[in-house]
Amino acid sequence: AMSKSAVKISSDLLSNPLCEQEPVFLEMVTAFDTAMKRMDSFNQEKVGNWGFGAVLEWFSSVFPSLNMAVKRREQTLQDYKRLQSKVEKYEEKERTGPVLAKLHQ
Repeated sequence: AMSKSAVKISSDLLSNPLCEQEPVFLEMVTAFDTAMKRMDSFNQEKVGNWGFGAVLEWFSSVFPSLNMAVKRREQTLQDYKRLQSKVEKYEEKERTGPVLAKLHQ
């Protein structure tokens, strides 16, 4: 999406009337447009329409620590949700000594 946007910007710049008036500007914008089209072509060739899962899998193979970080985050999130539900249960109960102690814990 980013390279497609860059191609759109370069195309819009090429259609700017200033390009007709200033040959130096036209030369720079043309070079920029060519570079953006090459970048987009390269991205489409190398990455194509990979989904998020495919990109994550590729990153995981290149950066093994990423996979471990994702697993740790998922485990921490599960722990948080479990503890949050406990807190909500204790908040709903009558406020007695043992309930307040557990809620504080």
